[in-house]
Amino acid sequence: MKDKDMDELVINTIRFLSADQVEFAKSGHPGMPLGASHIAYIIFDRFLKFNPKNPKWIDRDRFVLSAGHASAMLYSLLFVNGYDVTIEDLRRFRRLDSITPGHPENTLTPGVEVTSGPLGQGFGNSVGMAIAEKYLSSYFNKDGFNIIDHYTYVLASDGDLMEGVSSEAAALAGHFKISKLIVVWDNNKVTIDGPTSLAWSENVVERFDALGWYVQDIEDGYNLSKIENAIRNAREQKDKPSFIAVRTHLAYGSRLQDDSRAHGAPLGKEIVDEMKKKLSWSLQEFYVPEEVWKYREEKIKLGLRREAEWRKLFEKYNEKYPELAELLLRSFNRDWGEEYKKHLPVFSEGMATRAASGKVLNAIAKYIPTMVGGSADLFESTSTYLQGLGDFQADNPLGRNIHYGVREHAMGAIMNGMVYHGGILPYGGTFLVFSDYMRPAIRLAAMADLQVIYVFSHDSVWVGEDGPTHQPVEQLSSLRLIPNLWVIRPCDPNEVSVAWEIAIERKDGPTAIILTRQKVPVLDRSKYPPADSIRKGAYILADSGNEPDLLILASGSEVHIALEVKKILEEKGVKTRVVNMASFELFELQNEDYRRRVVPRSVARVAIEAGRGLCWYRYVGEDGLVISIERFGKSAPYQDLMVDFGFTSEKISEKILQHFNLL
Repeated sequence: MKDKDMDELVINTIRFLSADQVEFAKSGHPGMPLGASHIAYIIFDRFLKFNPKNPKWIDRDRFVLSAGHASAMLYSLLFVNGYDVTIEDLRRFRRLDSITPGHPENTLTPGVEVTSGPLGQGFGNSVGMAIAEKYLSSYFNKDGFNIIDHYTYVLASDGDLMEGVSSEAAALAGHFKISKLIVVWDNNKVTIDGPTSLAWSENVVERFDALGWYVQDIEDGYNLSKIENAIRNAREQKDKPSFIAVRTHLAYGSRLQDDSRAHGAPLGKEIVDEMKKKLSWSLQEFYVPEEVWKYREEKIKLGLRREAEWRKLFEKYNEKYPELAELLLRSFNRDWGEEYKKHLPVFSEGMATRAASGKVLNAIAKYIPTMVGGSADLFESTSTYLQGLGDFQADNPLGRNIHYGVREHAMGAIMNGMVYHGGILPYGGTFLVFSDYMRPAIRLAAMADLQVIYVFSHDSVWVGEDGPTHQPVEQLSSLRLIPNLWVIRPCDPNEVSVAWEIAIERKDGPTAIILTRQKVPVLDRSKYPPADSIRKGAYILADSGNEPDLLILASGSEVHIALEVKKILEEKGVKTRVVNMASFELFELQNEDYRRRVVPRSVARVAIEAGRGLCWYRYVGEDGLVISIERFGKSAPYQDLMVDFGFTSEKISEKILQHFNLL
């Protein structure tokens, strides 16, 4: 069979397997698979370096389907390229507990690099992947040993490029001159509501040119040679990421070509069969020609050979650079070592917990060489800068500090991409109130089990003079609502050290460390339990010595207010226990006996936190008292705000005595 005929045979296999998935499931998105399968095929067939039998091979090229709604195409593509995706898996598209869900999930399907679907996220992830490749290749490669040497390819849709996060991320990629990033735009000019002209008239190619990308525009979008040549040109670029616009047609070749109805609903068996007949294709569902089965086997053999060649090179690398080889493998296994723990600081003086966090980072960073920090233009304010370790820039790919600019959303998506790539432990800092800007990326990090660390400072209305626009009230509670996100709000500098250790030890999800702007005291650990107690999420910080009459729960800076309140109440004969509740999520991981011992239901309970209080009723009960802030803040020195909002030990004591009739 001629190469051209084989191309068409495999492309049509991908198209019709995709259409059959959607028809069989009676839901899905057939338009892009029919219109863009040839692009994905060219990338995989001509360029992508991968081993389908080891989808996590370190030096594979990465393929990101940012337009995750075209998942049926991705699953078909993975099948024909030899991944562990079967015809039966394709038949179970969008079915309960299948490995072929409605949008791709990296934890489910072999060969799926990122959890995509929310548009623009995959694009942002790809920038993070390419940054990771640039840093790691600069760190580990030696003359004759290009151990890290691969590309990141992206297939993006109109919708991806409309989302603001893609522009944020693209601006950074252009600025950093990330040359091993190649984005192909499926320019079909149709979205769910109709033609893109309804809401979009910018010149996208000129936009990417202005952002510092190498751009190519292919109007004849089904000319395979032109697409192949454009990708070859892109691979030759050394100082720019590449953007290739390919003019395509939604639901190409069908009766509904360029019709928005083909975007997100089955075409119907009649239309699919009509297409199959036109292309002399079998009407059998999930039909795979014998030649494609052979093609699949050849792709498996090729992948095994490619990785075997790399492993031979790595063996020689290991002989010559054993310490680097060990570090590389440990980093991709998310093993950050034990040495950093010996250097975690112990604090004796009070300070803002954001300042303590900065001291922790600078004490341990050199012992975790693949930890890369960043901030959304707030390095100084969030204390996240690694002193003496340089800025990541086009001419300094070994810089450990990434300046994301005022781009919180891109920062979140890019950090996710670094973890998807592997080998990097990323953290990023901004004010807690601006976690709202990056929430979609945080949610996906939690869903995809990504070890990302968020440093959220300026954690309450005690931000003070900046006023309500910068004072978080609802953010802390809203973060606690995200499944698989650990939220830790330490009460003093020594708990900050422990919080960082917890976050670094955790491998299966993200952690948010919530930090104060204002100074807080250091607890005397000869009088109180050790700071390490926050590993259990909550612990009894101070007790009455007997069965308490009252239980006070608090987090962060409010723990110190709770201790003052305890003193006042006990002078009035109320035996009081204070529980430092640094992390709801860690507390819920403890066994029930521990949880009931720390927070007994039989005791009157109060919660104190300078934010919305609804989530605390889980622990205080409906008859308990939550002292919180249920409105937006004000602009004033934080000491004045504490008085105005009633967050003084005297005012809180009065509320407690009145609520429980203890006067």
